[in-house]
Amino acid sequence: MKIPSPRPPRRARLEIIPLIDIMFFLLASFMLVSVTLHRNHCLPLNLQSATTAKSENNSQAIFISVDKTGQVFIDRTRTSLEQLREQLKQRYQANPSLAISIAGDRETPHGHIITVLDLVRGVGVQKITFNVHSTQP
Repeated sequence: MKIPSPRPPRRARLEIIPLIDIMFFLLASFMLVSVTLHRNHCLPLNLQSATTAKSENNSQAIFISVDKTGQVFIDRTRTSLEQLREQLKQRYQANPSLAISIAGDRETPHGHIITVLDLVRGVGVQKITFNVHSTQP
């Protein structure tokens, strides 16, 4: 025996306002996370400070790091100078407007940086920048 309900039957409905609230919350969360993301191409180095440094954001640049022991890294991958020369030759032939960014630890001997700079210029690359820590207010 089926007992009838005193309430009239209603169709189910989808409440959209709580869904909109959730979507705005997710949108705000993703926006905050994307702002704080920083793609770090170089090794964590103790960079030299400079008061006249300008920030440039070149996502197409190749990042070369030299640590305090003189080891060379290209985009966070350890490499030898000969391997670096070959990789740069290949990339420079594919893209003649190639840009290089060199980062050296504060304690890296000057000669190691000059060796890498000479190698990069020997390949033919003319767009070279150095990573420094800005001390501008």
